[in-house]
Amino acid sequence: MSNRPTLALALTFLVTTTVSISGFWLVSRFFQGTNSVPEGLVSQNQGDVKLLGDTFSGYSTFRNSTFLETLKGAGIKLAYGDEFDQAKRAKLLNEGQADLLVTTLDQFIKQKPNGKIIGLIDRTVGADAVVLNTPKYPQLKSLIDLNQLVQEKRRNGQKLKITFAGDTPSEYLAFVLSTKFEAFNLTDFEVQKVSDASEAWQLLQDPKQNVAIAVIWEPFVTQARQKGYIVVLSSKDAPTTIVDVLVASNRLITSQSELLTKLLETYYRRIDTNGRDLSQLQTQIAQDGKLEPKDAAAVLQGIDFFTAIEAKRWMTDDTLSKRIGATAAVLSLAGQLEQIPTDTKGLYTEKFLSKAAENTQVLIDLVRATDPDLAERLTGNRKLNTPELKLSANQIFKAQSIGNLEVRGEVKFSSGSAQLANQSQQTLNQLAKEIGEFSPQTVAVRVIGHTSQTGDLQTNQILSQDRAQVVVDYLRRRGVKHNILAEGKGFSQLLPNILPSDARNQRTEIRLVRVQ
Repeated sequence: MSNRPTLALALTFLVTTTVSISGFWLVSRFFQGTNSVPEGLVSQNQGDVKLLGDTFSGYSTFRNSTFLETLKGAGIKLAYGDEFDQAKRAKLLNEGQADLLVTTLDQFIKQKPNGKIIGLIDRTVGADAVVLNTPKYPQLKSLIDLNQLVQEKRRNGQKLKITFAGDTPSEYLAFVLSTKFEAFNLTDFEVQKVSDASEAWQLLQDPKQNVAIAVIWEPFVTQARQKGYIVVLSSKDAPTTIVDVLVASNRLITSQSELLTKLLETYYRRIDTNGRDLSQLQTQIAQDGKLEPKDAAAVLQGIDFFTAIEAKRWMTDDTLSKRIGATAAVLSLAGQLEQIPTDTKGLYTEKFLSKAAENTQVLIDLVRATDPDLAERLTGNRKLNTPELKLSANQIFKAQSIGNLEVRGEVKFSSGSAQLANQSQQTLNQLAKEIGEFSPQTVAVRVIGHTSQTGDLQTNQILSQDRAQVVVDYLRRRGVKHNILAEGKGFSQLLPNILPSDARNQRTEIRLVRVQ
């Protein structure tokens, strides 16, 4: 999900159906076609385990020859196989044809494999992105502009296209847009699903196509920026949206707990080593995906790997439980999930992480005095303690718009006053949670108040400003850490096709803007 970097920058790829332990694999998540699981790879002996995944760069360690040899030294023979069909990947685990899966959190929730999350691999922080076709449609700078273009084309009997790689993090990011942002709905577009982000990128650049928006991953995101396309939203703006996880089958959890402990020890030890020298990991990604160094660097920049301590913290402080709930809600609203899981904590276990986390803590204690920066990276504290970004009102006002959040419910006030109605609190509580999904380092908020045209201009202007400020103050009390600007528009921006005095003009917009 995310940077599922496609790694050969060509449009045709050779899909291999045999498992290679020491070979290198392309970086993209998915290619055309499906790579079937070879027969005879089901675990036959204790210590032999079969892991299914795909060619995403974030999984490259699991197919790295040095790592596999280290596992052998620990008594584990790991066979890595590609299965690009997520439903089939889960089915093979359920049937005993695989012992472990690497997948995204949304696919884990959607496919419901008979297993639990035992480790966290990475989250993408910019490698997956929503890109607007600004070169073809110069007016496109935000989702608000996109909606206006959609309406314009619709009046002329035309329908714009959106393209992305189906059954990948790109599709999930499209679901996030459709469920979280006002006036953006996938049904407004002709959806053109492709097998790989390279194809989506090509369609976006094709002047003969009516593609207005695409969801792609690195290295194409960087290429798009260089060519003048607008990145309206990326996984850097919502850094917990796309999370990759390691899943073990229930039978393996029951029968080989020591093996799982050793596997995670070995894996996170290598991650700790890479934390000391990122050039080693960049080289691994380049070799794994046959990438040029600059493309491997772009891929790596968009992936944030979990350390053992950070993974365990997510499991023990309810962060993972909350992420499962939030992800399931998006899938449900997008019509991809019939029932939201109620026992979210029952979907994962941290017990196999303890030894790996202890090892990382020993390393932290050893290096803290001489290399405090490395110590912070290993704990994950540096991500938690990022300095607060302070912006002026003018900087927020002039920042590039992303779009308006969907307000589920109503934000109402007592007649003629800035006193919040009691029923509005639940709406604002939910909005605070929604805003919290976005990074305060890259996203700020404009709270825009509007009135109907009743009474004089100055009174309405003051009232709308006061109401916007009341909303800002409430969001602050609910823990929103972003830069927020309160704006009153009075009745200067009335809604079309209704009377100026209509109460529907009295509304509050929650607009996200990009500040980095």
